[in-house]
Amino acid sequence: MAKFFIENIYTYLIYNIGSKELIAAILAAFPFVEARYAILIAHAQMDIGLQKAFLICVLANMVPVIPILLFFEPVCDKLRHFRVWKSFFDRLFERTKRKAVLVERYESLGLILFVSVPLPVTGAWTGALAAVLFKLRIKYAILSIFTGVIISSLIAVSIYMISIEGFSWLKQFH
Repeated sequence: MAKFFIENIYTYLIYNIGSKELIAAILAAFPFVEARYAILIAHAQMDIGLQKAFLICVLANMVPVIPILLFFEPVCDKLRHFRVWKSFFDRLFERTKRKAVLVERYESLGLILFVSVPLPVTGAWTGALAAVLFKLRIKYAILSIFTGVIISSLIAVSIYMISIEGFSWLKQFH
């Protein structure tokens, strides 16, 4: 489902926005894409240089983090007075708490480790929610999430580059 969602967003953006860099930034800000996948899409699909894609996508991935850290708790507190929202936030918090055991135990270091794993539901968005849930100080949360996004992106790019080199190496035997 996430792949279908990402493909639809990408297709919509390609036809409606002219700037490849802006499309890469928008993709990086989405919770299911984030920097680690947006960099690869920007480089492989949009022909943006890897360094430029890395810089744009990492910075864009951080854009939603600060509003989440600053405003999520007060907005959530107001919305929880409604039964539908209370149920939604209870499920969201429970899932985040289950996934973010590292953050609860090791705080900033745990947040770095949590966000740096390049898998779905371990990125900057969930990391920011975990930081709010476990009451991490905002400046430490921002630095930890930023560090985790960089590590996660480096891992994803490394795997991408190794696979490209591996496939080109295998082609010589064909």
